[in-house]
Amino acid sequence: MLFISPPFGNYIHLPHTKSIKGSYTLEPRDGLILQILKTLRFSFDKNGWVNKIGLRNKGLRYGIDNYNHETDILSIAIMNESEIKPILKMLPDNTNIELNVSCPNINKRLNDKGIGNFLNPKREWCIVKLSPLTNNDTIEKYYSIGFRQFHCCNTLPVANGGLSGPTLIPYVSEMIKNIKKYPNTIVIAGGGIQNIQTLNIYKNIGAVNFSVSSLFFHPIKSVVFFNNYYKNF
Repeated sequence: MLFISPPFGNYIHLPHTKSIKGSYTLEPRDGLILQILKTLRFSFDKNGWVNKIGLRNKGLRYGIDNYNHETDILSIAIMNESEIKPILKMLPDNTNIELNVSCPNINKRLNDKGIGNFLNPKREWCIVKLSPLTNNDTIEKYYSIGFRQFHCCNTLPVANGGLSGPTLIPYVSEMIKNIKKYPNTIVIAGGGIQNIQTLNIYKNIGAVNFSVSSLFFHPIKSVVFFNNYYKNF
């Protein structure tokens, strides 16, 4: 399965893919367009895109109202543990979700306490999206809670926000190897996939699901990638 991650998952739906929409917070966080204009930049020295959008979004209610069960996964970011109860009350039991516990471009640590409450056999997907800096103890903690679906990984924290692109490849590769040591785990490998060759690197070390996002900044690369993907997968 191929996933289209935020922000492009909010807008792009392609055959045989899942669009991850969000990340949504319980309450709306205004200023998305301004924050994109202020912070989204290509870093030539780091060979990737950097942003500090900071989870600007229309709120979880909007996300639920615009959710398509066949094509979408809702990415949810929890600001503090007290939000879990109202989020669960709002969220249908069978909604496919990704819990974003690792966004680097917000000036606080996202909550991961109590997230086991989101595990529900009615959900086909209940994913934890990890930071590239997630250590093995944290992975083991999420596994012991009951999570089996892991997205590797979010952007890399840098001085002016979160970095995406090829810099993430060694981080993702190492995380795939570590997670696949645990039985029955499903890895969604994303980070630096600009071509089929990188996807195959992740496939060869155990990933069977993949995600793309910043690839869509490059229209020609996107067309070439999807032509190859649909021919071979």
